[in-house]
Amino acid sequence: MIKDYLKAGYPMLTLLTQEPNRAENIVICEGWTFYSWDCNQGIRKAGTYKIIEGIRDPVQAIEWLNMQQDSVLIAHNLHLFLEARIPDIIQAIQSGTLRWKSSGSSLVMISPIIPILPELDKFNTVIELPLPDTEALFELQKDLCSSLNIKPNRKAARIAKGLTEFEAETAYALSLIKKGYCSTRIISEQKSQMIRKSGLMEFWEPADIREVGGLNNLKQFIAKRATAYESGNEHLPPLRGILLAGIAGTGKSLSCKATASILGWPLIKLDIGSLKGSLVGESERKMREATQVIEAFGEVVVWVDEVEKAFSGTKSSGETDGGSTANMFGYFLTWLQESKGNCIVMATANDITKLPPEFLRAGRFDATFFVDLPSTLERVEIIKIMNQKYNSNISTTLAPKLNGFSGAEIEQLAKDSLYDGVDSALEAIVPLSRTMKDEISNLQKWAHNRARLANTADIEPQEQRKIHVVPAAS
Repeated sequence: MIKDYLKAGYPMLTLLTQEPNRAENIVICEGWTFYSWDCNQGIRKAGTYKIIEGIRDPVQAIEWLNMQQDSVLIAHNLHLFLEARIPDIIQAIQSGTLRWKSSGSSLVMISPIIPILPELDKFNTVIELPLPDTEALFELQKDLCSSLNIKPNRKAARIAKGLTEFEAETAYALSLIKKGYCSTRIISEQKSQMIRKSGLMEFWEPADIREVGGLNNLKQFIAKRATAYESGNEHLPPLRGILLAGIAGTGKSLSCKATASILGWPLIKLDIGSLKGSLVGESERKMREATQVIEAFGEVVVWVDEVEKAFSGTKSSGETDGGSTANMFGYFLTWLQESKGNCIVMATANDITKLPPEFLRAGRFDATFFVDLPSTLERVEIIKIMNQKYNSNISTTLAPKLNGFSGAEIEQLAKDSLYDGVDSALEAIVPLSRTMKDEISNLQKWAHNRARLANTADIEPQEQRKIHVVPAAS
């Protein structure tokens, strides 16, 4: 992995990873003698427990490398000393780089973060160690299962992608203890720890697609794209994301939850507002961390609700928050377009006109759907769903009278009718289509020729020509 860098005479490398033991074994290659150092054990032969020198002081360990030829010293947790900005260590590395270049040696730091030190920045080269791929995770699973005479599960290895080797091994072991085989469900539950430990996002329960009334155009779009994730369809381009714009209460958020159930994937809610921090650079750092966790997680639906509220102030960001929102926005857009992960981003917006134009550019999302007020056919579906959900008794013949009601307002009608009766409850509800008539009309005009319609259209009555009976000639 680092052989080419060593051949080129790089004196200092940082291997970015949270798997120090795996990293130590992977970097070993022919042509150099590899040693490992940490502040507890000192210097040992890399990949073994054999202690060479009991040097625990980092400066002395660096000076020890000065005396070696064609050697690599793998330093564990040296970044903690560098973060403390200890002058002796910084100076020792600066002085050592010249010697290491001439002696064919190198210092390799194993670190979960990039140590930011201007004094060493030009000497240091950062290499990211990728997480184990599906094949490596399957081999790990086979090793565990073979001793127990249990058949390995390739799907479980695919689900485990995004875990470290240690996390995958413990998830497999827990599954074997609980179920007697490698259960994808248990591995998914253990994988969810990635999200919980990050503290940047939260899990939500997916919704059954049967809870979504109407919106057949959107459902069909998602169902067709879901075939890209079936075996044998790897040649099909995967779905990257969908932007749902429309009137409040029309089922945009519910559709995001239902998408996760269609695919059988976990649902993560990314609250961009909660990522914003008060310190300079904190918001951008949190955004990067969140997207890195999502990338590592693998197959997941990412729900970003009311995205226009998070990014509407992008243009004035430099005057209000030092440019943090604009920087977050720029990074988020780049990630949307360049992401190589298997995640699908479902973003909702009540007022899409407040979003910057670059957000809507082709390539960010696969499609932009406009979710309008439900048609008569959709209102009939929604009434049936709400009657079943709340045990209410609203007649479907009331659907034409509910013209202009959103799904959320029909749900409120179902709940209120249990106390006040259908007629009284209906009289008390004033729909948004009346109170915000102009705003809704403007949204509907914007959506015309700018977005796909998510709704199920009413069946137009067939035109019939009225034929007058001509009396027979006498």
